Amino acid sequence: MYDLLLAKEKRIAVIGLGYVGLPIALEFAKKFSVIGFDINADRVEKMRQGVDPSREITPEDFQEKDIFFTSNADDLLQAHFFVVAVPTPVDSYKVPDLKPLQKASELVGRALKEGDYVIFESTVYPGCTEDDCLPLLEEHSGLKVGQHFKIGYSPERINPGDKNRALPDILKIVSGSDAEALEEIAAVYGSIITAGIYKAPTIKVAEAAKVIENTQRDLNISLMNELAIIFDRMGIDTQEVIKAAGTKWNFLKFYPGLVGGHCIGVDPYYLLHKSKQLGYDPQVINSGRRVNDTMPAFVAKKLVQMLIQKNKSPQSVRVLVMGITFKENVADIRNSKVADLVKELMQYSVHVHIVDPHASPNEVAHEYNLTLVDSPSNRYDAVIVAVAHDEYRDLGSEYFKAICQPDAILMDLKGLYPEQNQHLMYWRL
Repeated sequence: MYDLLLAKEKRIAVIGLGYVGLPIALEFAKKFSVIGFDINADRVEKMRQGVDPSREITPEDFQEKDIFFTSNADDLLQAHFFVVAVPTPVDSYKVPDLKPLQKASELVGRALKEGDYVIFESTVYPGCTEDDCLPLLEEHSGLKVGQHFKIGYSPERINPGDKNRALPDILKIVSGSDAEALEEIAAVYGSIITAGIYKAPTIKVAEAAKVIENTQRDLNISLMNELAIIFDRMGIDTQEVIKAAGTKWNFLKFYPGLVGGHCIGVDPYYLLHKSKQLGYDPQVINSGRRVNDTMPAFVAKKLVQMLIQKNKSPQSVRVLVMGITFKENVADIRNSKVADLVKELMQYSVHVHIVDPHASPNEVAHEYNLTLVDSPSNRYDAVIVAVAHDEYRDLGSEYFKAICQPDAILMDLKGLYPEQNQHLMYWRL
């Protein structure tokens, strides 16, 4: 397969052109002939014009690439090496929503031919590729894995907003349905990944490795969040505690914060779901999720308490929230815990303004029924800096004085402005 792809006698298709699929498709297109497929025709049209809807990739990155963008499923019949990179969200009950993955599997199944390969990159629970996706591939193709086609799993490791670790710079885990599949898949990915390839012994191992990467980080942050709640009651600055503890060589510097996004805030639920299916209710993972999911309510309650201490009624104040994307320097607002924070404040009848230089006002309105203002006004009673966008890092005390009441509160959730307490009532996680 690798040699035929390299000779461009066969083509690669990437299904799902979001923050994971598009970088992979463009990187493959440097060496291979690629079909970039997405069901969203508007997104496809933007990519044809060299525009990344997620605003992670520059127009220059689209140039001189052998790639054809399409939303027509019939075009997938021209491909022989399929990479599935569709979203794997959870529903409102925190249960894995496999519909995008199932639909993609059916789509690929209808395009499968003898000798083809299918590799999944979407984050799932161990066993999902073989137990949930493979039967759909076989059903819709009429072919059998091992006899007619091969499958594999290679978990995505893209870090949105990270300009220092591009796709080729991140070591790639690969796995295959048999020894031959593993070698071919490793060769294809190895041609674009300069950081190296790790060959997992089974597909389930590769799936599990991905889901625990984010579960581990989730748990570490949940510990720091719980400590922040405890230290706040003690009147101790958590950031200073971390700084002091970090002087020991084996202390890991994790920080408290709002845990959103589609990795850390979602992936652990996939492992929880599979574990419960097997009859085990995980205690530690559940606990970490509960702590992190309650942080928006904790921050909102803390602000209301501080306002009341200043004899200000929550119903009569104005609060500015700076940043609503799920992390710094990205446009992605999915699963943003800042949105949860805003809604918690609204439960107290607080009047909230939201600004964000990266977020799309239309997307925020559609996703959360919230409105972004073009720019801050003035005389705010409190400002919450929720996301550490580069645009916010160098703001000085004069900036906050200009937009705030004289006795306003600055809640610095990212610890960006420790010197601000000389002008405003300062609080940080």
